[in-house]
Amino acid sequence: MSLPAAGDPAPEVALPDETGTIHRLSDQRGRWTILYFYPKDDTPGCTVEACEFRDQIETIHERGADVWGISPQGAASKRAFREKFVLPFTLLADERHEVAEAYGSWVEKENYGRTYWGTARTTFLIAPDGRIARVWPKVKPEGHAREVLAALDELGAAVG
Repeated sequence: MSLPAAGDPAPEVALPDETGTIHRLSDQRGRWTILYFYPKDDTPGCTVEACEFRDQIETIHERGADVWGISPQGAASKRAFREKFVLPFTLLADERHEVAEAYGSWVEKENYGRTYWGTARTTFLIAPDGRIARVWPKVKPEGHAREVLAALDELGAAVG
């Protein structure tokens, strides 16, 4: 499936966090949501990306936004990743990769001549009205949180 584009309604998300609590994107109406897909908990690039969001979380919250990280690993992996790096935002387990598929982030990859399916590092900024405001395909972890913050500022996310 192709990536949804800016202006499209955001596909629904209903996934569990490390405690089994289901988080629904539809419950986020009225707030900005940074939805970022990452390949695997506690790997180098994914840790850089998560820690950059962690380090910017106060400013993100000032803009009226929440951060949701989504990957295919289960609750135990999410819990360990959050605790190890003191991540103050929601990590969701997409074990059947249904949400990643809906967002076009479940892709065929190749590494060392081996082909397999996995999560592409992609971020979506969801506006308070439930529409996609910005899409970042093929994210580079370094500096990405600042890029998302700049977009929130550009789009006029409320301070306070």
